[in-house]
Amino acid sequence: MLAAALEAEVDGYVEALAGAVDEHGRRLVVRNGRARPRTITTAAGAIPITAPRVHDRRVDPASGEPQRFRSAIVPPWCRKSPQVVELLPLLYLHGLSSGDFVPALSEFFGSGAGLSASVITRLTKQWQAERAAFARRDLRAADYVYMWADGVHFNVRLEEDRLCCLVIVGVRADGTKELVAIADGYRESTESWADLLRDLKRRGMRAPVLAVGDGALGFWGALREVFPATRTQRCWVHKLANVLNALPKSAQPTARRALAEIRDAEDRDHAVAAIAAFARDFAKWPKAVAKVVDDGEAMLAFLDFPAEHWVHLKTTNPIESTFATVRLRTRVTKGPGSRAAGLAMAFKLIEAAQQRWRAVNSPRLVALVRAGARFEKGVLIDQDQQQDQEAAA
Repeated sequence: MLAAALEAEVDGYVEALAGAVDEHGRRLVVRNGRARPRTITTAAGAIPITAPRVHDRRVDPASGEPQRFRSAIVPPWCRKSPQVVELLPLLYLHGLSSGDFVPALSEFFGSGAGLSASVITRLTKQWQAERAAFARRDLRAADYVYMWADGVHFNVRLEEDRLCCLVIVGVRADGTKELVAIADGYRESTESWADLLRDLKRRGMRAPVLAVGDGALGFWGALREVFPATRTQRCWVHKLANVLNALPKSAQPTARRALAEIRDAEDRDHAVAAIAAFARDFAKWPKAVAKVVDDGEAMLAFLDFPAEHWVHLKTTNPIESTFATVRLRTRVTKGPGSRAAGLAMAFKLIEAAQQRWRAVNSPRLVALVRAGARFEKGVLIDQDQQQDQEAAA
């Protein structure tokens, strides 16, 4: 079928240019035998082809360059179908080591051509260049209303220190989620986070309205320095784990239910009351109580935003779930060979996952949050109602 398609393509090209002749009446575009046989690797196996050739003597009058026939079905350089080209980096990112490609896939594809470790090595260099370009892009046209921040650690095979990926994911004014930044940080230090945030600000990023993160003090210190107007929200998944670690196992099931009542409260008043109840019921464990009471405001900041967004703003899950794949990859290969390769690998993984991220619920409300609209118990307050409340106050 492929051979017939190539023949039909060439016949159509030659026939369309049958009127192009030289001063002696000879046709300028004619068939000229066949190219040397080659094999195309596809998902269905290796397909041998012998492409027809075209002799084209025409010259482009504008540039003076000779014109040539280029097959749209099988380009001259093609040795693998586009699906296979996309499959190779995906398999590498998800755990297949570069040296395993030929033995693992040659039987499936019918050939080991184009599956060598050097192909994957070139890909990793290309990914590093793509990540470097991503880190230099202009952010003036982007407006991230919400953002999640987290540090992801994994081992590097050829170095002693673990790689700490500083990752920021944002929600644009249209409600879509997008990778904002990914950089190499030193143990999530304040200075590492500050360097990243300052770079984002220098490239034109506006201060987000709300930032969501775990309890790492480095990020919050950097945020206060670079974007002091941004409100803070602690990740409930991390907070719940920290509080339970400060309690004996016998008290943890009850505490888990009490913390869920705070997290899932219908409004701020009920959440504050649930915090007071937690402090009273678990007074025997002051460390656990302090973790809740001292961070009460940061734990409940999401309640001042649209109720439809609460499920997104309680946790840094968009980052955590994506990087579960990175951890899978690094366990298989005992870590990337270098920090640069690890960072590039993480970038490509989150870039691929980004295509499957869904927008936040009720995306139209994100622009209203940026515009400064007020929400009471998760519901938008109209302008007249807001003026009446301000006058009463």
